[in-house]
Amino acid sequence: MPRSRVIRGAFFGTDMAKTKEEKKRTRQSSYTPEIGGLIAERLAKGEPLAQICRDEGMPHANTVRNWMEANPEYAVVIARARESGYDLIAADCLQIADTPLLGEEVTTKPDGTVEIKTGDMLGHRKLQIDTRLKLLAKWDPKRYGDKIEATHKGSLGVTINMTPQDEAL
Repeated sequence: MPRSRVIRGAFFGTDMAKTKEEKKRTRQSSYTPEIGGLIAERLAKGEPLAQICRDEGMPHANTVRNWMEANPEYAVVIARARESGYDLIAADCLQIADTPLLGEEVTTKPDGTVEIKTGDMLGHRKLQIDTRLKLLAKWDPKRYGDKIEATHKGSLGVTINMTPQDEAL
């Protein structure tokens, strides 16, 4: 028996395709200096664009990219804000590394007794730092990526085979 499925394509782009929740949650689609400035301010604090755009009343990330494409001045503002945000994330890595985080590790033994160890949560801090550093290396490889240097050692031999017709040219 064939499965039935609903295809929204027939009404895509019309009010009939939108649910009540979709109609309630509208996104900002036209550029305003207030929204553009708020996005740049949050980027400068190290918040990713995708996270900013998930908030109610904020435009979709693609809309922001379209704004940047249509307005080169806004693109420069966003680029500077992102650089500031990346630097802030890098500074957060140092703070995380320098600040001990006490936590409890609870272990239940086979006999049913519970053992609680209190100590620094090194693994958790390392994960936080590594995640941030990997994202920085992806987002801004020139400043935060690993330096890769390729050198060639040895000699390079070139052989040119010429025919009598080639020599006449």
